[in-house]
Amino acid sequence: MERAERKKLKKKKKRRWLLPLLVVVLAVVGYGGYLTYKLANATSKANEELERGDKSEKRDEAVNPAKDNFSVLFVGIDEREKGGNTRSDALILATFNKNEKSVKMVSIPRDTYVEIPGRGEKDKINHAFAFGGVDLTVSTIENFFDVPVDYFVKLNFDAFMDIVDHLGGVEVNVPFSFTTQDSKDRKNAIKLEKGVHTLNGEEALGFVRMRKQDPTGDLGRGDRQKELIRAILEKSKSPLAIPKYDNIIDSVGDNMKTNFSFGNIIALQRYAGGLGKIEQLKLEGHDLNLDAYYYEVNEDSLIKVSNEIQQHLDYKPQ
Repeated sequence: MERAERKKLKKKKKRRWLLPLLVVVLAVVGYGGYLTYKLANATSKANEELERGDKSEKRDEAVNPAKDNFSVLFVGIDEREKGGNTRSDALILATFNKNEKSVKMVSIPRDTYVEIPGRGEKDKINHAFAFGGVDLTVSTIENFFDVPVDYFVKLNFDAFMDIVDHLGGVEVNVPFSFTTQDSKDRKNAIKLEKGVHTLNGEEALGFVRMRKQDPTGDLGRGDRQKELIRAILEKSKSPLAIPKYDNIIDSVGDNMKTNFSFGNIIALQRYAGGLGKIEQLKLEGHDLNLDAYYYEVNEDSLIKVSNEIQQHLDYKPQ
């Protein structure tokens, strides 16, 4: 075979590989663009501003997740509750440090005995949502820890179940065997055995909701909530999860409210590497029985956690 013919054959072979490669690249880029478009629409649909505006009263100016340290309050609610006044069922405050690209997280027990701004007497922290929605809940958390709450994410239970199911289940460590009700309140419908298991949406919801059978009460419940968040983040990083993002975005858009903008969410990508190493803080306390059951956080524990959050945010109380 002459040299000129061999060159032509090599070019043909290159073209054979080039076309499918180009198709794959375009498909990936196109799907990425499609997801970006969907995420932008979902963020717009889920947008809900706080009455205070875009800046905490504890800040001199609004923060930007792309260049500042910031905090996010995750509020889990059960909108299927009857009786009108929905209470928050899960409260988790997370702080993000731009230099360390690190995340710290603390779960606040739902029965925590706190001062709710404008309400006079102390009450359970989850009552703040019933009294004044996300706005009063944010103010209560800011007052409790003496830190700014810059952003919030409010999710109902349907979102938790949908996300887990779309990911094909998540792997968690069940600390002990127990039975609990399902999302339709059917008694003992969910049975979980001690050990590492892959849970579907219904099982994951039961995993984080149960508290009466936990020997550590709300503290144990808070640990399980953080365990589930860790598991979801870990599973969502898998390449196998990428095709599921389409449905996940739909579910989150339908079941979430947040004051994050689309640009804010894109800025969170810088923390992707640290999400698997979230430092978990714990509020130590004791049971308090007055007119009802409360959980009173020990003053030393509150000061310690507050100081850690303030330092992580590089925030000095005013």
